[in-house]
Amino acid sequence: MSRSTRSTRSTRSTRSTGSGHSSIIESEEHTALRAAVAALGRRHGRGYDRETLWREAGKLGYLGVNLPEEYGGGGGGITELSLVLEELGGAGCPLLMMVVSPAICGTVISRFGTDEQKRQWLPGLADGSRTMAFGITEPDAGSNSHRITTTARRDGDGWVLNGRKVFISGVDLADATLIVGRTEDARTGSLKPCLFIVPRDTEGFHRSPIEMELQAVEKQFELVLDDVRLPAGALVGDEDAGLLQLFAGLNPERVMTAAFALGMGRYALDRAVEYARTRQVWKEPIGAHQAIAHPLAQAHIELELARLMMRKAAHLYDAGDDTGAGEAANMAKYAAGEACVRAVDQAVHTLGGNGLTREYGLASLITAARVARIAPVSREMILNYVSHQSLGLPKSY
Repeated sequence: MSRSTRSTRSTRSTRSTGSGHSSIIESEEHTALRAAVAALGRRHGRGYDRETLWREAGKLGYLGVNLPEEYGGGGGGITELSLVLEELGGAGCPLLMMVVSPAICGTVISRFGTDEQKRQWLPGLADGSRTMAFGITEPDAGSNSHRITTTARRDGDGWVLNGRKVFISGVDLADATLIVGRTEDARTGSLKPCLFIVPRDTEGFHRSPIEMELQAVEKQFELVLDDVRLPAGALVGDEDAGLLQLFAGLNPERVMTAAFALGMGRYALDRAVEYARTRQVWKEPIGAHQAIAHPLAQAHIELELARLMMRKAAHLYDAGDDTGAGEAANMAKYAAGEACVRAVDQAVHTLGGNGLTREYGLASLITAARVARIAPVSREMILNYVSHQSLGLPKSY
């Protein structure tokens, strides 16, 4: 297991941060990991410096807890990594690039990368000294990965990529971007998705920031790939594997987005509960009134239910059940996104005017919480997936 996990085995806790858990649901080791990460998060808090926290989390082994031990990781899985992100979020200092760098890119490279790619990238992704962004979304494709138009064609021993990507997080922070392109199948002539590692300073690889109302440390970018030439070793995995390799990264992305949302929702709910316990306008604190207490209790229930689905999705993925994990990961992301938005909304409402002040730090979460509903796939597309794949209903498109 990871350095971080080993270092916390002696820490006993009958209650994880945010709610109680029995050993049937969460192991002692996971409870200890939660406690250790939560302590780190509390030291940094809502006013955290992203680079400082990233370095410390990497040094403690938290960023690479899911990556193979032989490459400096913790030997765990998405289960452990999602716990780390959730607890940091619960402390008010989530690290968005955890969703991308170790979860998506690290997982894809560890599962499908060549030995050289693993040696080159995994140790740095594990300790946080290197980061990688992920480029899939395109202006005209939206959530439909089958409409991706970024192409990759063979050129001698290498590849040439052309296309555009939008809403790509943290490209300015990343050493490289894992780009989803499409190559032509020699047998059928149809295009199939493939993954390429594009270093940040590659000629023809341009980025420009997208102005966002959302205030976040990690910025969003539009990418233009203009005759980007890459060596043969830039291709990750098998050229003919297609969607298998792509969804090996997308399922962890959904689990981690759920963790991101759960942490945010828990943070908002904790602030609201603390306020409701102490804020006194009449005889009793406002939390004694059911109009305040019941919506907060409902938010807590919804967050806990989403957390259980997230654990199921992570467990199935780590167990190698990609099909089962696909359904559960989509459900977890949907449930966590909905629960997060409602928890943040109720938290702000509980504080009234104070909920909109900078002093309490909740108003900015109103916009941030919407991200969990929209990205990396909208709730409507998740409902499409469940209606088609789980219920067997016909497609409308």
